[in-house]
Amino acid sequence: MKLRDALLLSTRMFQTRPLRTLLTVLGVGVGIGAVLFLVSLGYGLQEAVLSRITTADAILSLDVTSSGSELIVLDEENINKIKSMEGVSEVSPVISASSQILLDDLVGDGTIYAVDPSYFRLSGIETSLGTLFSENRAENPGAVISSAMAKLFNIDPVDILDKEFKLSFFIPKINEDGTEEINIVEKETVFKITGVIANELESFAYIPLESIKDVGFNKYLETKVKVVNVDVMDSVRIQILEQGFFVSALKDTIEDAQKIFGIIQIILGLFGMVALVVSAIGMFNTMTVMLLERTNEIGIMRSIGVTRASIRFLFIVESVIMGFLGGIVGIVIGMLAGEIFNFVVNLLAKNLGGEAIDLFVSPMWFILLILSFSFVVGFITGVFPARRAARLNPLDALRYK
Repeated sequence: MKLRDALLLSTRMFQTRPLRTLLTVLGVGVGIGAVLFLVSLGYGLQEAVLSRITTADAILSLDVTSSGSELIVLDEENINKIKSMEGVSEVSPVISASSQILLDDLVGDGTIYAVDPSYFRLSGIETSLGTLFSENRAENPGAVISSAMAKLFNIDPVDILDKEFKLSFFIPKINEDGTEEINIVEKETVFKITGVIANELESFAYIPLESIKDVGFNKYLETKVKVVNVDVMDSVRIQILEQGFFVSALKDTIEDAQKIFGIIQIILGLFGMVALVVSAIGMFNTMTVMLLERTNEIGIMRSIGVTRASIRFLFIVESVIMGFLGGIVGIVIGMLAGEIFNFVVNLLAKNLGGEAIDLFVSPMWFILLILSFSFVVGFITGVFPARRAARLNPLDALRYK
């Protein structure tokens, strides 16, 4: 039997039993759509989380911190040693200090991080309002604060942009007798707020590193170390560890997160597979009923010389067509359901003051995979009815009622 004849005979089901055939295709479509919906949700959540913590520079960066030993501190000398290591392209240290912030005759406590502008790029930090400072200016240097600090002064983050403040630093000092005292150093420099970072938990501000070089800090909290490429990251990490410092990499966190999201996607996919198995059982039932209804027709076809292989091929083609159409319908259902769900969630987020994000991501390779899978499901559910149809005795088939 030619493929053209098989296709013509197989598509008769849409004319003889249109409702049953459409419901079968819809059932497969719902199963495929459920898999696509849930797995796309997993990919969307992964993309939404990782895109907020990663940049190309951040992936190539190492976080270097002191081990806590009094003998090994992250000072200027050790920073220069790290800079001279082979494979290191950039180093961006951080000074941390407790301070008082004077803004509009109001005083509040907070943590100050003194950084170079490159620190934001290497950390993947972005502002929710305004911009990051991009240069170290001697007069009115820029500053970036957290939204929690804005609330500390009872000012809306939108209104706090371009306001100015001064700082007083609390610098600990160890006396000769071993006691510790706190020196208060007032900084006359006026800092201008250029941006706000969305953080409601910690009151902090970033200021240019150069602006506090004269205050008296002699060690750094941490430093970002950017390597030239991923291939040298492990060797640079080993060199820094040998210096006695702790080293961590965002790349490790991303890899762990990807493993976790991979497990989540598998679990969500298994939930969708339940619906697909149910729809496959319904499709198998439809093919079995079609076999019983067409037993006489099979007897006639066999009596005029149609081979068993052609009968088997005819039923498999019918099943594959329904499975493939179910896959197309499922992709439409899955993507449409994702768009509706995403619209509703983002609408609620905007009303509650949140940020709109895309919760669903459907890679093209996964869409093609799931379409191929629907083809396979159609083939598998059609194999058994096709074999039964091919094994029917022509005389028994003609007498069947």
